[in-house]
Amino acid sequence: MTNAASCTVSNNPHIPCDLRLPRETYWPINHCNLPAAILGGLTFQRHPAPLLIDGVAELHARMFRLLAALDEPEARARQFMDYMTVYFRLEALEEAGLTPGRSKAKLRGRADYLRMVRGWAFDPNSQEGAVLKSWVESRFGLLTRYHNGLIEGDDRHDAWLHYQEARSHGLYNTNALEAQLDLLYTYCQYELHRSQPDALHLSLYRGFNQFSDDQMLVKLDRRRLIVLLNNLSSFSVNRERAEEFGDHLLRVQVPISKIFFYNRVLPGMLKGEDEYVVIGGIYEVERLA
Repeated sequence: MTNAASCTVSNNPHIPCDLRLPRETYWPINHCNLPAAILGGLTFQRHPAPLLIDGVAELHARMFRLLAALDEPEARARQFMDYMTVYFRLEALEEAGLTPGRSKAKLRGRADYLRMVRGWAFDPNSQEGAVLKSWVESRFGLLTRYHNGLIEGDDRHDAWLHYQEARSHGLYNTNALEAQLDLLYTYCQYELHRSQPDALHLSLYRGFNQFSDDQMLVKLDRRRLIVLLNNLSSFSVNRERAEEFGDHLLRVQVPISKIFFYNRVLPGMLKGEDEYVVIGGIYEVERLA
């Protein structure tokens, strides 16, 4: 992790630090302490602040008091997962209102936070990926721009419909799934700040093939670009791993507060991939290859 002093995000006064999100890429309202127009802008990358989803810390204050008493990250992870199981009745779905005996309803009721992040790890364009992108829209106000293809523009209506269908099926009849994701994000933030209390950014890598015309906002020089990322994207802390996912490679200084989830925070995840799932917006990036 890097702190404010060593962060390589440029402070060149000739670069448009007030570059704003295109109006069609965000909602005017959301469910956190900063509007999308601010948290999605370039200034936020350079000067990040905590992002607090409405009411989560207050509602689950007891859980965070329990975590504060535990010194080992593994113990905190077990405590968090036990709390999720009990609070959301993940092993007693009938107590959460699920009708017994209905096989389809039972399958939907099992669509919990762990299934969402595992589904994303296998395919960000899956139904689980659509649910997570939809959650970002709701909580942070940043609209999904890519899911199995670009979903903006008059000629992309079918892609938009397929995305809406996937997110609707993924959320239908689930057990407070978005509230589970709220708490997962808040827990990940807790762990990141507890392990590096003074850090503002994390240096991450992303492989890619090419940017679309509307993603590329400014070309600063041969290596530095300002781009508009999808509302949720995968990165890796491991450069060699990221190189496997595209012909080109980016390095990005990602604000800690924009990390939704990372594999190492919970047991049983795919730790070898060192994946970090990052909330989007405008970013200054460095092209390495």
